[in-house]
Amino acid sequence: LFALGAAAVSRSMAALERDVWALPGHLLRGLLPLLTVFHLERAEDAARRAGLSTQPIWRKLWDDVMKIRPPNSESITCWRKKFLETFFSNVLHGVLDVSSDWRLNDRHFSPLLHSSPHVSQLTLCNMLQGAVELTAEHNHKVLENLAGSLRILKFQHLLSCDQSIKRSLVLLLHRLIHHGSVSQVSMYSWPVPDTVLLVLILTMSAGFWRSGNALAYHSSPCGLCREEDKAQRQESAQEGAERGCDTEQEGHSGENQKRSPKRTDAPTNSVLSRPRSPPLRNAACEETSSDVPCGHTSIQGGSSPCSSSEQLSCHPIPQKTRRRLKPAVGRKRRCLRRSRGHYADPEDLYDFVFTVARENNLGLLDKTRTTEGENTENWTSSSPGSPCTGHAGCKKRGGPAGILSLKAAHRFRSVSTLELFSVPLTGETCRTLSNLLSSWVSLENLVLSYNGLNANISCILSGLRALSRHPECRFRVLRVSDMFSHMPCMELVRCILSALPQLHTLSVSFDLKNQLEGSRPEGNPSCDKAEIPESCLEVLEIRFPREPLHTAFLLPVLKSSKSLQQLSLDSATLPCPQELGLLLEVLKECTPNLKKLSFHDVNLAEHQKEVLLLLQDPGLQEITFSFCRLFESSTAEFLSEIINTVKRNSSLKSLKLPGNRLGNQRLVALADIFSEDSSSSLCQLDVSSNCIKPDGLLEFTKKLEGHIQQRGGQLPFTHLRLFQNWLDQDAETAQEALRRLKAVCSVVNDAWDSSQAFADYISVM
Repeated sequence: LFALGAAAVSRSMAALERDVWALPGHLLRGLLPLLTVFHLERAEDAARRAGLSTQPIWRKLWDDVMKIRPPNSESITCWRKKFLETFFSNVLHGVLDVSSDWRLNDRHFSPLLHSSPHVSQLTLCNMLQGAVELTAEHNHKVLENLAGSLRILKFQHLLSCDQSIKRSLVLLLHRLIHHGSVSQVSMYSWPVPDTVLLVLILTMSAGFWRSGNALAYHSSPCGLCREEDKAQRQESAQEGAERGCDTEQEGHSGENQKRSPKRTDAPTNSVLSRPRSPPLRNAACEETSSDVPCGHTSIQGGSSPCSSSEQLSCHPIPQKTRRRLKPAVGRKRRCLRRSRGHYADPEDLYDFVFTVARENNLGLLDKTRTTEGENTENWTSSSPGSPCTGHAGCKKRGGPAGILSLKAAHRFRSVSTLELFSVPLTGETCRTLSNLLSSWVSLENLVLSYNGLNANISCILSGLRALSRHPECRFRVLRVSDMFSHMPCMELVRCILSALPQLHTLSVSFDLKNQLEGSRPEGNPSCDKAEIPESCLEVLEIRFPREPLHTAFLLPVLKSSKSLQQLSLDSATLPCPQELGLLLEVLKECTPNLKKLSFHDVNLAEHQKEVLLLLQDPGLQEITFSFCRLFESSTAEFLSEIINTVKRNSSLKSLKLPGNRLGNQRLVALADIFSEDSSSSLCQLDVSSNCIKPDGLLEFTKKLEGHIQQRGGQLPFTHLRLFQNWLDQDAETAQEALRRLKAVCSVVNDAWDSSQAFADYISVM
């Protein structure tokens, strides 16, 4: 339409657009559905000025082009962003043909370029073909757009790839993380991870990159890095000139002769004292007048100038390697020769990563400073079962983190959230990750899910303990889940809180106990008597692998967590009938700020008294009894007591009862919570997975409508969740009930096949 209009009146496209966007609202409303994606995106501002919404058009585009229902569609607030973000991903991975729809097939429309500003999260899969495409020269502008818009970068189902693809990935991570806006890196479903690739992603996410000769991973150094280095050199030169003037004045005055600095154009004698040295690069590679040795021997035995993998390991270079070091002068010339145009071999990436892993196995370096810049290095062997088996958390005289080079090195920007889902971590990888964590000051959230950690969790904790001592530490959220637990859950919780008292959120989840009951790594001291300092914990979630819930073990944790606001206990067993009562007493005494309490898969069928006590607690605003078998052996009187208790509680805002066999009759009775004589402020009710049928839901709706009329239209109830109920047994009745309910509150349900679910249940039995 625009092309024909422009051709007909011989005017430019931009001029024609200005006239069209100035049309009256009623004309613009009819025009918007006729536009291609290119022009619809450009018409957004004009539509907003005219008071028109383009959301229905973008939603229709989604249905016509994507042909699938997006997950969590109820929570989508901007269909324009949702469409363009998914469109970008599908085009990048080659699963969408832009010629398939006339609205996409516009000669002015560059799919990746025009949709990239709307992409806030991106997933790279398999052989990382997307990384290769994004770093291609013709997509330079696309990559620049992503550097400003992308916040979440995900990797899923990765496979081993060749060196050229790794080089593309390095460039992509450097631009999007170090010089971009990515704040979260997540990895999913990587059953057999490539060690080189995994460590590369972790290292660059932490803000490190072997710049200098490692810029040889690309045809030319990063332009942004060159600009920063140029600015730093100018700043250093200016500071050096100022120091030179001061030195000359001191020389004339004849004072402090012995303290006069050396030549002003030479850096200080230690790399660590260099204020803004680039990350993982030795200063001597660039400074001709430096006296610092920079040549290190690679694993193959050849010269690998400026190798700095030791900055990612808490271990030193092996003695055998150190004997090969040559005088600084010879190495200095080789480093300069490389840095002036002879780039590193592609295999250097492999050498770097394997050097990190190898050094992490060599033992613990205790490094102490001596006079005149010399170092003495003492080796300390670590016991195999020690929680500090040669990693960054080891406590040493060199400093709390134990990694002087990491603390002193200038780092690039790093992400604040790291998530690893179903990515097995070996001992070597855990030690490397621990080393990175020890100085990852920007890290706020760490999620480790199904990584097969077992005893290696102690290694991770040591790195986090070192991080917590850093004055700029921002670490607040830790989530750990796995198949097997190598120690009791409460013992692990005490270990974590004793090491990380600044945590705000802690989630520990295990499916099963260790196959060897009661086994513990040799030499690993028990944490059950660890002192827990007063913590900042606000959210505590524990999923027990069918372990008994002993209040005595939970008591020290709750006593130290005065700020606790949310507690979730999952899959625990109650060793005796009095245990739940003891827990309630402890909660009342130790957690005055508790607002949310959740029980999941905990048998409460015989604890009706305690359930009622919780429901009348004036401090709790949200209570969850999920699959707790509340009504398994209860009477009608128990349900009436629940309803009356909730009616009198004006502080309770949310009640979640999924999976408790409510059925139709109990659901209808729950409507009395909102009767005319009720003082309840309940806003949310969750009755998912409760065998509710359409006729019961309709009767509940009618009763609720009657209470609304009695209260003069005033009802605090706003949200009802109905997932996985038997509403498919009578579609017509279910539709009528849902239609009437949606006039009262917001209803969230799903299209659930109850017959198939019942068949699955029988097959499992």
